[in-house]
Amino acid sequence: MPLTAFEEAQRIWKEISKEAIVPELKFELKVRKKLLNIFQVGDYYHYIFNCQEAKVDFVHHNVLPVLGYDPQEITTPFILDRIHPDDLAWFLKYEDAAKDFLLSLPPDRSLKYKIRYDYRIKKANGEYLRILQQVLPIQVDVSGGVLRTLGIHTDISHLKKDGLPMLSYIGLEGEPSYINVQAKNVFSPDRELLSKREKEILSLLIAGLPSSQISEKLYISQHTVNTHRKNMLSKTGAASTSELIARAVREGWL
Repeated sequence: MPLTAFEEAQRIWKEISKEAIVPELKFELKVRKKLLNIFQVGDYYHYIFNCQEAKVDFVHHNVLPVLGYDPQEITTPFILDRIHPDDLAWFLKYEDAAKDFLLSLPPDRSLKYKIRYDYRIKKANGEYLRILQQVLPIQVDVSGGVLRTLGIHTDISHLKKDGLPMLSYIGLEGEPSYINVQAKNVFSPDRELLSKREKEILSLLIAGLPSSQISEKLYISQHTVNTHRKNMLSKTGAASTSELIARAVREGWL
């Protein structure tokens, strides 16, 4: 049986922590200094993530104005469930690539890197925004296992409207940076985003047919066609039929 997104992510985070015992985090000043290394370009909140236990140890109350969720709601499965379906595989792929990169470094050097990539996440009101996720290791063990990270989620919807997520490793304190890193696939959804019938309707929408003609062509009611159209908008997060068509063509859904 294929792993769920959370199980796949949990596997990655356990590997990066090397299954070490995670001590209590006591150096608040060091965390605050790390925050100074991250330039913000929009509304943001920060959090502390425990890699070994795959859980959020802390999330700042700014998550409420950014995403609309109470800090106490934020858990790892909660966030994964709200990543855009098209971006979830990118998220897992980039987490796996970041793990390999950080574990290739000596412990003192892994603390000098910021992992950066973007993806879309659903707000409490059902809308999607694009966040820039920036993550810095803040606690490592002597073997190089990353125990805890400091993460920043910044709303960059005003800067990047569409396009694929991008991964970069940003060096700090004189370390080299690696921009737009290519990463291997480690996760594929166990089902298609759109059903066979939805794809049939979408292909006819792309051809310019209205719901009335689509219903005649597929021998189904117009009400059924409209229901499928609404479901496709909900599944993909598209705001309109024109956006749905544009993304289908651009991202090769058919």
